[in-house]
Amino acid sequence: MKNTIATLSLLALITLQSCTEKTAETTPVTEPKFCLDKELKSKITIDTLKKEPLTETITLTGNVSYNTDNVVQFTSLISGVVTKTYFSLGDYVKKGQVLAEIKSTELNGLQSENRSLQSQLAVAQRQLQSTKSMFQDGIASQKDLLSAENDVNVLKSSLENIRENLNLYSASSEKSVFQIKAPGNGYIVEKNMSTGMQISSESQSLFTISDLNEVWVMVNIYATNMQSIKENMNVKIKTLAYPDEIFNGKISSLSNVFDSEERVLKARIVMQNKDLKLKPGMSADIIINKEVSDKQAVAVPNKAMIFDNNRNFLLVYKDDCNLEVREVEPSAKNDQVLYFDKGIQENEKIITKNQLLIYERLKN
Repeated sequence: MKNTIATLSLLALITLQSCTEKTAETTPVTEPKFCLDKELKSKITIDTLKKEPLTETITLTGNVSYNTDNVVQFTSLISGVVTKTYFSLGDYVKKGQVLAEIKSTELNGLQSENRSLQSQLAVAQRQLQSTKSMFQDGIASQKDLLSAENDVNVLKSSLENIRENLNLYSASSEKSVFQIKAPGNGYIVEKNMSTGMQISSESQSLFTISDLNEVWVMVNIYATNMQSIKENMNVKIKTLAYPDEIFNGKISSLSNVFDSEERVLKARIVMQNKDLKLKPGMSADIIINKEVSDKQAVAVPNKAMIFDNNRNFLLVYKDDCNLEVREVEPSAKNDQVLYFDKGIQENEKIITKNQLLIYERLKN
């Protein structure tokens, strides 16, 4: 009897253990759901999708130039030799600042004439004083007095003219040179003079000053693109100096003359340049998106696409704990935007920055 009870107890224990193990094996393990935390969400960008007209991208080349309608050019009124310069190309100068000095024989002549006229004026003034005394004593006539006064006035006028010329050329009596002073505030965008250079009144402009608050971007339009480019078209400008920054502008004017040397038509974009990032001489890429159809499609920035194992994916955001990796295939594209007529809908939200971080987390 005791053996039978022991046997039954052992069978019950084995059965209970077997059921327990079976229950443990069949119970699924629930993985914690992935959610965006505050730190990770601060690193991403979420965009709401919209429909846009299908466009093609035209990329043109160009360069930045100063606004030729808003410059000050200096041309010398005298001949001489440049003895010293105080500025370089690209320097900022203020109105009245001395930029260069010129040694000229014209200065010696003006200074000599100035001294001569001063001496003549002193003599004429003494003569006038003497004539006035004689006129009061009845010895000199009124005609003699008027003649003496006229001589003084003529010499004063000639002396004033000489002094104005010396002031016009900013003559320095101490250094015996003409000083060239900046006629306005701005940056030196052209320089055509150097120490030892011989100049004349017929020479080209010695330098050009521009404030650079407004610049021109000159665009090269090749014959194959001429029909596609119109005035007032919106453009995007990219430079090597700022590869991650896009400057927005508009074609202000198109030339009516084809440049036979460069084989291009020139277009001009007027740009505000308060930060002075666009500098004359910089090369630029001009990107123009031209509508090719009245049809619209959902537009997605190229940077939002995830390419993995020869397949395209977008990371669709519904809420912080509901993110979907969706396989898609664009129906059209240009260098900035992908277009979809299926697979993704208008007003859906996608992650367009640092989406790879989340994609790898979801994938793993």
